[in-house]
Amino acid sequence: MARVLVAMSGGVDSSVAAALLKEQGHEVIGVTMQVWDYTQDECNVEEGSGTCCSSIDVDDARAVADHLDIPFYVMNCETEFKAKVIDNFVDTYLKGDTPIPCVNCNTYLKFDHLIKKMEELNCDYIATGHYAQVIDGQIYTSSDDWKDQTYFLFTLQPELLGRILFPVGDWKKPELRKYAEEKGLPVFNKKDSVGICFIGKKGYQGFIEEHADPAKLKPGVIRHIETGEEIARHTGVHRFTIGQRKGVGIATGDAAYVIKIEPQTGTVYVGSEKHLMSSEAYVRDINNLDNIHDGETLTVKIRYSHRGSEAKVVTAAGGLKKLEFTEPQRAVTTGQAAVFYRGSQLVGGGWITQCPN
Repeated sequence: MARVLVAMSGGVDSSVAAALLKEQGHEVIGVTMQVWDYTQDECNVEEGSGTCCSSIDVDDARAVADHLDIPFYVMNCETEFKAKVIDNFVDTYLKGDTPIPCVNCNTYLKFDHLIKKMEELNCDYIATGHYAQVIDGQIYTSSDDWKDQTYFLFTLQPELLGRILFPVGDWKKPELRKYAEEKGLPVFNKKDSVGICFIGKKGYQGFIEEHADPAKLKPGVIRHIETGEEIARHTGVHRFTIGQRKGVGIATGDAAYVIKIEPQTGTVYVGSEKHLMSSEAYVRDINNLDNIHDGETLTVKIRYSHRGSEAKVVTAAGGLKKLEFTEPQRAVTTGQAAVFYRGSQLVGGGWITQCPN
């Protein structure tokens, strides 16, 4: 049997991962990352509210570890979390892009700091509660399509895959909750974490305005994508994302969607839904978990909630990859990830960026 470090968030998924590994006879050690001081924000962190990594969640993880009778550690990662996740989140919105903080958290904390902790404690593996599977050294999607989290794992380095376990990757959520209840885990009925863990009651816009350099919160104009006509003014591009309809702040009589954002000029362009459709996209900083052949057609997800669409992946200038979609896609958004699949196998991904004109 192996010695396994389990990343415990205080939720039911990672708690079941720890329970399963112990039941299988492994020597299990639990660890939780304290990543954000919730006392500095008006966050909703009541018990069972579906947060992640709050002080309540740390207490929940500790309670599960006590129940399972396993050692438990808390790692204070607040400084690293702010530098790698919070600051990036704020800066990305200020640049007119839409970030994915969960990917940066996985990359720079869960599969960086925790790997170091695993080695420090002489563990053979690290395990998490992600809905994903590692089969023959490759990542595959979860048995639960609705909960699958492989989209957030494309930055993992291939050499790490032999030391990572996803114990709940072949479970369905209802079965998992039933198991948790049968085993008496104190979090068996805890709500799933939803949204972004550090965003409190003020929402995205309020959070950014509270944490950004005020000098970067510049007002601008909203124009029509076809005519260039000025329709309204706004207080900052951080308030918009591609495809947004609600909260745009205009009343034209017709549905108006955010089509394009120019942070340099502070201009937000709006138009009808037809302007959101794209037949291509460009991707930077590609991470290959398996060899991606130039010109190969893969299934590509352009956001976590996207069901995936076929696209030919071809090499473009400047080290970019160009995606040529079989069918036009709605709201291709810079700052989001394009994640590549060959069937159910995760083969890599990168960050959607501007066309290199």
